[in-house]
Amino acid sequence: MRYFIELAYRGSRYHGWQVQANAHSVQAELNQALQRLLRHPVETIGSGRTDTGVHAQQQFVHLDTHFPLSDDAHLYTLNALLPPDIVIKKIIPVPEQAHARFDAIARSYEYRISRTKDPFREGLCYFYRRQPDVGAMNQAAGLLLKYTDFESFSRVHTEVNHFNCTITEAYWKEEADLLIFHISANRFLRGMVRAIVGTVLAVGEGKLTVARFEEIIRHKDRKKAGHAVPPQGLFLTRVQYPFI
Repeated sequence: MRYFIELAYRGSRYHGWQVQANAHSVQAELNQALQRLLRHPVETIGSGRTDTGVHAQQQFVHLDTHFPLSDDAHLYTLNALLPPDIVIKKIIPVPEQAHARFDAIARSYEYRISRTKDPFREGLCYFYRRQPDVGAMNQAAGLLLKYTDFESFSRVHTEVNHFNCTITEAYWKEEADLLIFHISANRFLRGMVRAIVGTVLAVGEGKLTVARFEEIIRHKDRKKAGHAVPPQGLFLTRVQYPFI
């Protein structure tokens, strides 16, 4: 039987989502909890990676087991086996061919900036003292919807066949002293959101014009884009499937 598991986590203590040698990961913690419950080796497949220090409000994995799983019987037990910064929200039976990574039709991220120093946001926002031009930043963000090749914002030497992504929304929103970037697409490249945010912030600071930002997209050269912002402000907020 194949199951989807919906989970959320705070990524501050982890070297990203994916299992890796000699590093603490969210996936390793999840696999260990599932193996203790199911009493057999477990391999989970996630909807995608998150990097060191990045958080997820909604992440999905799939796994196969002959052990019947359900929210009522196992949600409490699994969450008791997990550390407090990882929580399982739902266990969903799905068809055998359902795939957490390849069947996802859209993913959404938020990047959260706090313009005041706040100890209760430590590790969950990027503290940024400047007051950028949000109007100019939204003009730049809107240009992302015109293009599909985002090599300029991809981590170099990444193992991908192409740099094409279809972005369906990209905008900044002010909420009191928070500045939040929202972006959704069918797929994302490694480091893409943080590189976009860093480059758009340069527009907001007046270091780049909106026209220059568009030229950066067209050049398809990571060296021409801005620095990536720190990971702690980034959240995977939604993963969409046609059958959930």
